[in-house]
Amino acid sequence: MVKKENLAIFDLDGTLLDTIGDLAVACDYMLALRELPPHSIEEYRAMVGNGIMRLVERALPEELRTKEYVGEARRDFLAYYFDHIDIHTHPYEGVHTLLRTLQERGWRLAVASNKFDAGTKRLVANFFPDIHFTAVYGNREGFPLKPDKALLEIIIKECNSTPEQCYMIGDSGVDMECAQNAGTHSVGCSWGFRSREELVASGAEKIADTPEECLQILL
Repeated sequence: MVKKENLAIFDLDGTLLDTIGDLAVACDYMLALRELPPHSIEEYRAMVGNGIMRLVERALPEELRTKEYVGEARRDFLAYYFDHIDIHTHPYEGVHTLLRTLQERGWRLAVASNKFDAGTKRLVANFFPDIHFTAVYGNREGFPLKPDKALLEIIIKECNSTPEQCYMIGDSGVDMECAQNAGTHSVGCSWGFRSREELVASGAEKIADTPEECLQILL
């Protein structure tokens, strides 16, 4: 029997996939082109979550964060990242079981990411070919980033669902705020890039420390 909240919308980076390694390498490449120092993995964890433009901006020294400079740096980042997008990236342990079980129980699945749309679709296709996602959306021109509710509203409509029947599942305060803005339920994933404290402060209804706990919450 399917529980009434039968649409699960997942964030991608830090929720389904550990992408920080490839993001860090691409950022360090962009910085090296400019003879700027690299950052640590932990520093990059605090920079991600608001799209590539903000990641690149945060990686640059403050005095270089002009619109033109950040735009050029972003182009260099994307040129490298898209060709090396899945070198170090991998699904978190237990994520495939989470997705397969929900699929078998009749849940509709979707992805809503602040990563650029082409990269989002490529990673989902590469790592989850056996999972049927009703909708997979990353950031596209003309659409605001999460925590704006626009992307969730598009997915909910496309899935012929309602906010009350939907869970937003993600690893950051951005995702939890997005759920609140769209009127959906929310599960914060503490196994990702951000802290449990951030998830609590951002209004997560439930927090899962593992994909197995997330499955228990949903079912």
